[in-house]
Amino acid sequence: MEKIIFIETGVGIDTHGQDVTKASVRAVINAVHYNSMPGIKAYLPEQSLHNMKVNVVLGVPTDATEVDVDAIKAEIPYGEVTVEIVQGGLQTTSGIFLEEQQDQNDLMYIVNAAVQVGY
Repeated sequence: MEKIIFIETGVGIDTHGQDVTKASVRAVINAVHYNSMPGIKAYLPEQSLHNMKVNVVLGVPTDATEVDVDAIKAEIPYGEVTVEIVQGGLQTTSGIFLEEQQDQNDLMYIVNAAVQVGY
């Protein structure tokens, strides 16, 4: 990305099921859900959303290969999307094991996201 115009951050949690992709998707939604960029086209080359680049950085508490990158990309409606996964986030007890929620243990996964928009 040549120039970053906008950065938003978010947090996502999967309290049961230990699904780091679910927590990651929630973090991305949290980062972009409350935002609107009505003037973004004016800053993009040729004033086109097709020239927008979006880099999603995820701090996950598990192995990066556990994240479904396509599911993350699907949450971004415009631009060329890349996903970078780094060690981070948090695993902590949810305080309860619920077999009916597909729990493997009593952990919840917390993921941090930074969504960078530019060109």
